[in-house]
Parts: sequence; C-alpha cells; structure tokens
Amino acid sequence: MCGIVGYYGPRAPKDVILDGLKRLEYRGYDSAGVAILHDGEFKRVRASGKLSELAKKLEGEPFGGRLGIGHTRWATHGVPSERNAHPHKVEGVSLVHNGIIENYQEIREELRSSGAEFTSDTDSELVAHLLAREVRGTNDLFAAVQGVIPKLKGAYSILAVWEKQPEVLVAFKNGPPLVLGVGDGEIVVASDVQAIVSYTNKIVYLEDFEIALVQGASYGVYSDKGEPLRKPVHTLNWNADAVEKAGFRHFMLKEIYEQPRAVAQAIAPHVDLDRMTVRLAGVGMDVPYDRLEAVDALKDSENTAERLSLVERVFVIACGTSFYAGQVAKYLIESLAKVPVETDIASEFRYREPVIPPRSLVVVISQSGETADTLAALRLAKRAGAMTLSICNVRRSSIDREAQGHLYMNSGAEIGVASTKAFVSTLALVNLFSLFLARARGGITADQERRHLEALLATPAQMEAVLSYDKWFAEAAERLKGYRGVLYMARGVNFPIAMEGALKLKELAYMHAEGYAAGEMKHGPLALIDERMLIVMVAPTDQHYEKTLSNLEEARARGGHIISLGTGDNQELKRLSRYYLSLPKAEWTVNPILAVIPLQLLAYHVADNLGHDVDQPRNLAKSVTVE
Repeated sequence: MCGIVGYYGPRAPKDVILDGLKRLEYRGYDSAGVAILHDGEFKRVRASGKLSELAKKLEGEPFGGRLGIGHTRWATHGVPSERNAHPHKVEGVSLVHNGIIENYQEIREELRSSGAEFTSDTDSELVAHLLAREVRGTNDLFAAVQGVIPKLKGAYSILAVWEKQPEVLVAFKNGPPLVLGVGDGEIVVASDVQAIVSYTNKIVYLEDFEIALVQGASYGVYSDKGEPLRKPVHTLNWNADAVEKAGFRHFMLKEIYEQPRAVAQAIAPHVDLDRMTVRLAGVGMDVPYDRLEAVDALKDSENTAERLSLVERVFVIACGTSFYAGQVAKYLIESLAKVPVETDIASEFRYREPVIPPRSLVVVISQSGETADTLAALRLAKRAGAMTLSICNVRRSSIDREAQGHLYMNSGAEIGVASTKAFVSTLALVNLFSLFLARARGGITADQERRHLEALLATPAQMEAVLSYDKWFAEAAERLKGYRGVLYMARGVNFPIAMEGALKLKELAYMHAEGYAAGEMKHGPLALIDERMLIVMVAPTDQHYEKTLSNLEEARARGGHIISLGTGDNQELKRLSRYYLSLPKAEWTVNPILAVIPLQLLAYHVADNLGHDVDQPRNLAKSVTVE
C-alpha cells in the first residue's frame, strides 16, 4: 500500500526521502510527494504518476532544512491525482498517512460545520485539519497527536510535522507498520525497513497506539497517553545490496531464480540431518515472543510436538497467493497427519462467524506479516481460544508478533509485487509442518518421514533444472500472448498450483485466466474450449495421473491448445499436447514446488512481451495493510 518515509539528519532530506520512496515502489502507488523544511516552512511538492515525475519537479528546488517527510499514495479515498497526493498541509501542519480512516464522513461533517474548507477528496486531509485545530490550543505537536488519536477509527500510520517546531517529527500508528531507523546523528522513519537499510540497521518497531517523538537526532516512544515506553533496538541483518536487481531485467525474474536458495533457507533450520527427521526449531508455541530468540531449539521442538499432538482440527487462513499455499497445506496435512483442515480466505473467515472448536490450531500465512484481513482473522482466532501459528517472511511484523507460534519463510527481501520465492518457501514450510504434525500424532513411520524429507531436501537442485524453461518461455511468449484466455487445470495437491498459475497471469499480463480442478471440466469449462483457448495442464505422475490424462483427452477433443507439465519423458503427454514440459521425478508432496516455476515463467514472459510493468502491476500493492 502507501509508502511513508520521514528523515531528520545531516544529509539532504530530499535525497534520503526520494531514495527511501524508490525502495518502497514495489508496494504499488499512483502519486507521490514530499514536505521538506526550508526557511522556516515545510515546502510541499507533489506529483501524479511515478516517482520520476516527482523527481523532475524537485530538480533545482532548494531545501535548507534537515527535516522532511515523503509519501507514495495508493488511492483509497479520492481518485489518483496531484490534488489528492500527500503530504497534506493545513495551517502549517503537514502529514503523510497510510491506511483508511473509517469514520471519515463523521469527521468531515464535524469539521465542515466548524468552517473547515477542504482541498482534496481524501480521508487523510481530515487528520491534518484535526491536528491543526488541536495544535492551536496545545502549541505542541506531540500533545496535539495525543488529543487526535481518540477521534480516529480505522487503520493508519501517520508522520506529522509542524512549522513552529522545525526539528520535531511525530509518528503514530494503529494497524499498518511503522518503524524507526536509529543512525549516527540521524533518524529515518518509514513504513518498511527497506527504506531504512541504506542508512542504519538499528531498528525500533512501533506497536499500535504508540507514538514516536523525534526531536532532532534523538527520539522517544510513548503510549497514546504520553507515558514513556522502553523499546528494544533490534539489529537487522539485511543490507541494501539485498534489494538490488543483480543484473536481472526485473526484480521478479531475479526472485524466480532465487527460489532454489529460498527453499533451502526455509528448510535449513528445521531438519536434523543426522537423524533425518523434522525438528521445528524456534517455533516457540509456549514461549513469550520477546524471549523467542533465546529458546533452546531441541526443547522447544519437543514442547511444540507435545502441544500439536493435541490438535483435532486445523484452520489455514490467508489471502491471494498465500491462500493457495494454504490449500496445498490442506492436502498435505490431511493425507499425512490425518487431521481435518479448513482453508479460508481471511476476508471471509473474519466475517462469517466461524465455529472454532476446542483443540483447534489456526495457521495464518502472510508474506509481509501485515495483511490486514489476515491479522484480523488471527485476532479472532485468539479470542476464540485457538492455538495460533504464523508463517511470515518478515520477522517482528504484526502477525509474527501476535501469533503464539512462528515459522519464517527466510526467503529474503521480495520486491516484485507478485509473490514467487515467498510462495515456494511457504510450500517448503507446510511440507515440514505436515511431517512434524504427522509424527507428533503418530501418523507416519520414521521410514516414511525419511522418504518425504529426502524428497524435500532434493527439491532445490531439481528446481535449478526446471529454471531452464526460462529461455523457452522467452521465445514462446509472442505466440502465447495471442490466446483469448488460458485455463489452468490439475488435480489433487496440484489444483491450488493451477489457481496460482492463473492468478499470476491475471496479475502480470492482464489476461483472462482461470484455475480449475480438472475433474470439473464437464461442469462448465468445456464450453470455453476452442482453438483460441490455451489449456495448461499440470499432470505429474502421481495417484491422480490417469484421471488427469482422461481430462486432457477431453480438452484436446474440443480443439484446445495444450501445454502440459509432466514427469520425465512422458510420451502420452507429448502426444496429447502442443507443448510438453518435463518436470523431474519427485514425491507428490513436492511436485507443487516444481510445477509452479514454469507457470511463473509463463506469466512473466507473456507480460514482459506485452510491455507491462512486471514488478509493479497496475492497481496492485505488495503489502495490503487495509481491507
């Protein structure tokens, strides 16, 4: 969603803020702006469109101060335009805002009745009006913020400055993330650590209803009542080089190629190679979050196994690509651990009054750890008394901090909006989790666990082989983009991969695509199939192969052009398909990890051939921190 950067220090604020906003471009945005101190006032410059438009406007603009704030906007209230771009400025108070003020209509009417005039259509400007009104009485921005917070309902993270306090920046939040970077004589505040890592690796995470007061190069964190809080400073192990393209045309292609390493990194902490068994290290199901890093891995794994052995039902909750990973988890857990699993889209789960029986485990999946609907679902599950486990890529994110148990994707920074390596890392983790749960409940033998684990450990090397299809899709993209639509089909554990493939093509190429269970062809999709329809059939050799082959015959008989993915040198699939792509022979549990790579490459190359912005698809955002 929106990107926020604030800076105080000896560097030129314009340069730091623009650099930070550029590193947040992956979140998606439609306009941008800055407010930077100069000659006693905050000079505001805004532009519709890309950051390059803002950069043009800022060329030659002088700024003599050391304090500024900046923003990339993803439209919620009000159309994308310079008029609605941030920062908003009212009577010397300037602010940037990520989120949605849910009671904005009530606030707007109350402000209008007192004579306020508005210069935008946004809910964010209303907060600037409230702060400006409050600061008239308090003559102090920090006190004004304390007075305004009780008036706001919704999700927000906000940076505010005031011309009468030219070395003060106040940051406060409820929902979307906000972090402080503490450097040598400088402070950077942002909605994501990626805007900070070039300047410092010392990070302070703000919690909901906490206020950060930056006064020059010093800072303090307070409750919304103004009480001082002691906050730990965390040392981040990222660096700026980790988010560069490293010679690839797009971040997404780089991240597709990083997937073998991502899977290896996801697996590594949780495998006892000597005994060839799964050990979920650092999950901390019964450890306070602030002590998680100090737990004894072996003892923690034993405690986690004991707690999970009591589980009688599992709920897997997520959104988008993470939801499809959750559906793969359902097949794995039910088959291996024999525990019933429900999968739910988070935005549906939180509003459908779900029945969560005793001894339930709720697993929430979110790459960013900040997905608003998934966070709300987690909180609902906790209120219902369920055990909770998060699978996230970002440590100390909101979902990570609030869950009882923790698994980390360990895939590193993912810049492309359409998730790739975080997805396959999640698939690796749900493989491990399913094996661990199965053993905790006595559902598999040691030999079965060893066989599945050996298959998973071999997967990164097999993924390297599948990446060779990159060149094939690059050459085939011109032909593939000409179809009027694409049907992705599969059975069993690969069915969610078909849906993920369709999602990727929709996200990147803006083409119509659908993912179906192959057995559903007779119930509607057959009506769509003709020579202008491309069918992508995921058909590795597994327990569903013969049935899938029959479905492929049906599609071919209707004139559909077929790309099939199968195991090894499969002559039957070659005969039935216009294009056949071979996958390495593997256990059914890891086939989804191998099969998704060609589908990612298909979407990437078709979109690139069409001239679309692959890293930043239109209308989409990386971290969905509002409903």
